[in-house]
Amino acid sequence: MIDVSTPGASTRLYSQTPFDERGNFHYEGDLYRTGDNLSTLAARIDGHLKTKFPDTRFAIKTEKFAGGRKIIAEILDTPADLTGRDAQNDFFIAVRDQMERFGYTRSNLLQDYHTCSFYCEARVGQAYWAALAARRGAKNPVEAKVSLAAFKKQVRAGDSLKLVDAPAGHRSLGTTRAITQVRSGDLILEGRSYLSFPRASAFACDGRLVRISNGSEYDPDSHLLYEWLRRDAA
Repeated sequence: MIDVSTPGASTRLYSQTPFDERGNFHYEGDLYRTGDNLSTLAARIDGHLKTKFPDTRFAIKTEKFAGGRKIIAEILDTPADLTGRDAQNDFFIAVRDQMERFGYTRSNLLQDYHTCSFYCEARVGQAYWAALAARRGAKNPVEAKVSLAAFKKQVRAGDSLKLVDAPAGHRSLGTTRAITQVRSGDLILEGRSYLSFPRASAFACDGRLVRISNGSEYDPDSHLLYEWLRRDAA
C-alpha cells in the first residue's frame, strides 16, 4: 500500500511546527489518513519506522482510554548510544516526528485546548539495555542453551534459586529460596517474594545458571544471576 499525502498537509515535521502569536498550534501530517482504526494505524507506523530507521528494532504498542488512543514505539535495539539524556531526547524527537506524520494536532496553550488523532510516545525498552550490555561485553555471560519458554516448562515448584550476583547492595545476594509456585508471568519464592519473567531477549540460561538483564541508562549491564537448583537433580 502506498501512502498518499493529504492535500494541504504540512511539509514541516511536528517538531519544526511553531505556535502562532495567539498560542495556536496546527499540524497535519503528510501521511494522515481519515478513518484508520488503531490497529491499521499502528501497522502503518510500524512499517514506516522500519523504513526510516532500518538499523533499529521497535515494539509497537497501542492503548485506548477515555480521552483517546495512543501508539507507543518502544526501542528494543539500535546502534545509537542512548545512555545520555540528550541523546535519548534527540532520538525520541526523530522517532515521534515520523509517527506524527500519520496524524493531526490542534491545540492552544492559552485556552487549555488540545485535540489530536492519536497520542504518541517513543521510549527505551528494557531490551535495549540488555542489547547494549551485550555489545559492550557483559559481566557473568551465560550461554543461552535454555530459552525462556523452555525454562517456564521445566522449572518446578520445589526447585530453588540462589542469587549469586546482583547490583551492589541487593539484600538477597547469596540467599537461596525455594520456588513455591510457577505462574505464567512470574515465580513465587518462599517468603512471599516474586520474580517476574523478563522479555526473552533479557533472559539467558545454560541449564544451571540463569541471567536476567535489568539494565538502565545508569547501569546498562545490571543483572541478576541465579543458580538454578533443581529438586530432582541427581
